[in-house]
Amino acid sequence: MNILIVTSGAVGCGMNMLEMTERPRGLPLKQAVAAVGQATLMHYYETLFRTYGEGLHAAQVLLTLGDLDVRGSYLNVRNTIQTLFGMKQIIPILNENDSTAVDQLRFGDNDTLAAKIAAKMNASLLIILSDVDGLYDHNPAQNSEATHIPLVEHITPEIEKYAGGAGSVTATGGMVTKLEAARIACRSGVPAVIANGHHSDIIHGVLAGAAKCTVFSPSEISIPHRKRWIAFGRATRGTLRIDDGARNAILNQGKSLLAAGIVEVEGKFDVGAAVKIRDLAGRDIARALVNYSSQDIQRIKGRKSKEITGILGQKEFDEVVHRDNLVLL
Repeated sequence: MNILIVTSGAVGCGMNMLEMTERPRGLPLKQAVAAVGQATLMHYYETLFRTYGEGLHAAQVLLTLGDLDVRGSYLNVRNTIQTLFGMKQIIPILNENDSTAVDQLRFGDNDTLAAKIAAKMNASLLIILSDVDGLYDHNPAQNSEATHIPLVEHITPEIEKYAGGAGSVTATGGMVTKLEAARIACRSGVPAVIANGHHSDIIHGVLAGAAKCTVFSPSEISIPHRKRWIAFGRATRGTLRIDDGARNAILNQGKSLLAAGIVEVEGKFDVGAAVKIRDLAGRDIARALVNYSSQDIQRIKGRKSKEITGILGQKEFDEVVHRDNLVLL
C-alpha cells in the first residue's frame, strides 16, 4: 500500500517559530512566515518517521497552481510521485508552495489539493482530517444537538448547506473546502472520508471501519484522466453564463455549447482557456476549454453558428465549447 500525505501547517509552524499570535494578513508577510515554517514542518515529519517509521523517510513535493494548470507538468506530477513510491521507504509529503504561489495563498487550500492529487493518482481512498468527527447538520461547536452524518451518497444542495467556515487561527479552510474536496474525489471515482485528526489512531480506525467519521461514496462512473485535468487541474480564467436551453442541452442531451446559448461572458481569456459554465440560477454546472477568446465570445454570444463568419470574419469552430472538452460537475 502506498501512502501520500498532503499537509497543511507551513504558516502555522512559522507563526509558532516567530511567536506570532495572529495570522499574518499582508501577502508578503504570509509568504515570509510560510517560508520560515516550511523547514520546521518538514523537520517534524522527518523526525517522526525516523523515530516511529521503521526506516521510512519523507520527501517534500511543493506544488503551485501552475504545476497542475499545464498538462505536461500535470502529468509529470504523477511520474514524480510514482517514482517516489517505487523507492518503497519514501513517503511523499505534498504542500502548496505558499511562499511563492500568490493565487494559492489567497484562494487555495490543501483539502482541494489533496482531492486533485487523489484523483490524479487513482487513489483507493482519500482521508481528510479535520477537528471534528466529519459532517454535521449544524456546527457541533455551537449546537450540542447537532446530528452527525455518517454517510453521504450524493453531495446535494442540502448537504452543502451543512458546511461551515474556518475556525482555527492558523487555518484557511473549513468544512466548505473539505466538502468540495470530497466532491472532486468522488467525481473521480475515489471514496473520501472526513475524520477527526485529534483522535489517536484515527487512520487505523478509519481503515478498520471503527472510527466516527463521514464517508462519501464515489460516483459509479468516474471521469477520464484528461477530463479530470480539465475539471480539477486547470485554473479557470472566466465564466460563461448560459440560458436554460443550453443548460438542458448540456446536462440532458450530451450536446456541445453553442454561441446561441451564451448570455454573458465574465473575465478575459484566450483560446483554449479553462472556464466555468454557469446557469441562470448561478450554479456552476461544468468546466470546459473554449474554442474562442473572451473577446470573440462577447461578439458572438446569443447568435447562431452560421452567423459567426459574418461577425468575426472567419469561423474555426461551430461550437464555443466542444463536448469532448466539457466536464459536467
